[in-house]
Amino acid sequence: MSSVRKAGSGELAFCAPHPRLAGLVLEYTGQDWTLARPLVRRVMALETVLCVIDFEPHVRRVGADSRAPEWCSVGSPVTGPRDRPMAIEQVGRMYGLTVRLTAPGARALFGLPLGEIAHACVGLTDLLGACARRLAERLADAPDWTARFRLLDEFLIARIGAGPELPVPVRRAWQRLTALSGDVRIGALAEEVGWSRQHLNARFRQEIGLSPKTVARIARLQRAMFLMCGTGLSSWAEAATASGYADQPHFNRDFRMLAGCTPTSFRALTAEWTGSWESDRPRTSVHPGQLIGAPWWQREAPFRGW
Repeated sequence: MSSVRKAGSGELAFCAPHPRLAGLVLEYTGQDWTLARPLVRRVMALETVLCVIDFEPHVRRVGADSRAPEWCSVGSPVTGPRDRPMAIEQVGRMYGLTVRLTAPGARALFGLPLGEIAHACVGLTDLLGACARRLAERLADAPDWTARFRLLDEFLIARIGAGPELPVPVRRAWQRLTALSGDVRIGALAEEVGWSRQHLNARFRQEIGLSPKTVARIARLQRAMFLMCGTGLSSWAEAATASGYADQPHFNRDFRMLAGCTPTSFRALTAEWTGSWESDRPRTSVHPGQLIGAPWWQREAPFRGW
């Protein structure tokens, strides 16, 4: 199932992955548009992994904060799980694919604990070697987005199917946290998987890259975002209460820390970036809260040192 949206010279294509990748890969997004001048955008904290496959060289810089001087240039970046927003500055043509992976899917695809790429951006070739270059070439040579999505399905089914799995207790804890939108006590979760709370925290952080509590916070915020933007609730206070927040200040604090903006500005920022792109976007069978972790961007002024 795929959809292509065009606006002027820009093009976005969306696709739900093959059913065999359920629980491992959340969505594909193809993009082809050009930025005439540098633009800084911010992506919210992620409990999943974003993998970009560039079809041609692209001018991109990544930093922990758009106001900080430490930037690094990354081609075909893989963004690991992170507990805070990240700034990305881009200019020129953006032509390629973005794959959004769950923690179990990323663990199997890259064959390493996600603690090794948490809070960081690394090149896809650093993780997959020459295989990444060959994949990008095949995708770029494909005749259209439908063919590219099919090739990506085939590659990921074979690669993830042969990759290592998360330890069963970690995977169970991950599934419970995301399925319940973080509405579970970590102590009870530890008892459920048969580990002590301390051991669960240590192993979960090593394998997932974040603590169970942080994943719960991100999942809870995503749930509130979905309820507000996906179901048309009348107020953020109502969405926060329905998502399990104890009070509005707690919700506001999490929103600023994890999304990089206030609740009142989120919908305007989302609408400005996505606009009409979202109307035909295919939805997968995963928990609705997990769809919000895709890169909703806050636009900012260009970095002056470009």
